[in-house]
Amino acid sequence: MSGRALEPRAAGHAHGHDHGAADGAGHGHRHGGHDHGHGHAHGGLDAAIVRSREAMRTLAFSLAILGATAAFQIVVVVLSGSVALLADTVHNAGDALTAVPLAAAFMLGRRAPTRRLTYGWGRAEDLAGIAVVAIILFSAAYAAYEAIDRLINPHEPGYLLATAIAGVIGFVGNEWVAVYRIRSGRRLGSAALEADGYHARVDGFTSLAVVAGAAGVALGFPLADPIVGLGISAVILRIVWQSGREIGLRAMDGVDAELVARIAADARAIPGVHAVERVQARWLGHAIRTELAIAVDPAASVAEADRLAEQVRRRLLDAEPLMGEAVVRAVPAPA
Repeated sequence: MSGRALEPRAAGHAHGHDHGAADGAGHGHRHGGHDHGHGHAHGGLDAAIVRSREAMRTLAFSLAILGATAAFQIVVVVLSGSVALLADTVHNAGDALTAVPLAAAFMLGRRAPTRRLTYGWGRAEDLAGIAVVAIILFSAAYAAYEAIDRLINPHEPGYLLATAIAGVIGFVGNEWVAVYRIRSGRRLGSAALEADGYHARVDGFTSLAVVAGAAGVALGFPLADPIVGLGISAVILRIVWQSGREIGLRAMDGVDAELVARIAADARAIPGVHAVERVQARWLGHAIRTELAIAVDPAASVAEADRLAEQVRRRLLDAEPLMGEAVVRAVPAPA
């Protein structure tokens, strides 16, 4: 997943300036082999706080909207006995509760690196994403159980008009939250938040299925309600698979191949860079950390190699709004 929108960042390259960040610079020169290392952390604590505050606002908004939606639906579930609406309500409640682990992760992300956690607390968001997937999986299992039980023990729900209205409200609430979460997740570079947004969007369409179930019962087909409930459960399971795959990939330091290709292309665009020997990239919280080796003229001096490495570093930070740190190492090109 790549960044699509520019966001505030603290100034990097802190030489003699304190930005409140662990903005270190490392240089290594081996004159015998003419191997030059050059790396700088970019994007400090200020940027992390800005991102976390926006994330917290997003989660608070989501919790309020989905909480109100689920509360209204619970009342209608008690009155109507609709298992389709029950499945949708459980899903909405579970979606609202995902704000809790995500909020905890974003709060931890504000903390500075320690001697043991030298990269900081960014991995907390991956753990939160796993918790989100677990919550969604539980809602799918519970909804499926209730729907199967209703198929075995048929019972026609009541208050069909109220049930249909609750389904429409569920759609509106989820779509509202989905748009907000997806946009915030893209700006922040948060896979967990963006995946949760797509989950809310699909959940909104499953809410419309409740309307179809109520219509089927009204037309004299009482099994339409539990069948719709099973269908909603199947959709939730699909969300579990998609979200779990994305979160798992990031937890394993996976990134989009397109991102790696862009990093290499940006580095090669700097005059004096003969080739890009290696590119490594991974997500830490909301930011990308990349390390790469560039091949330069073997006859270049240490100062010239450092200058090229710095140019590449700045190019990467400017080209990728979510690039938090770029470590560039200059090595002599093959003769």
